[in-house]
Amino acid sequence: MSATDRPSPQVPPEDGRGWQREYWRKNLQLMIALLAVWFVVSFLAGIVFVEQLNTVVINGFPLGFWFAQQGSIYVFVVLIFVYALRMDRLDDEYGVSERDDEGSRL
Repeated sequence: MSATDRPSPQVPPEDGRGWQREYWRKNLQLMIALLAVWFVVSFLAGIVFVEQLNTVVINGFPLGFWFAQQGSIYVFVVLIFVYALRMDRLDDEYGVSERDDEGSRL
């Protein structure tokens, strides 16, 4: 598939590069959403609301302490996998994925 054949729901006729702007806009939206989740978990749950969360105890550990020490790291790792999966889908949607002729990832 050549660069001009990429599927795009809204390709402006004047420059033919509208798919690139739309692709980048969707990528930025995904990054902002995932970074917002990470901010909420690491900063708000681990620092700002730690006292309120510490009233909940799980297995002898206060929940605020767990978020500050472990939770934000676990959430960050999960967000990396979510980003990779969503970007694979976005790459496929816009025809820029790294696949060979049989459809297998390179």
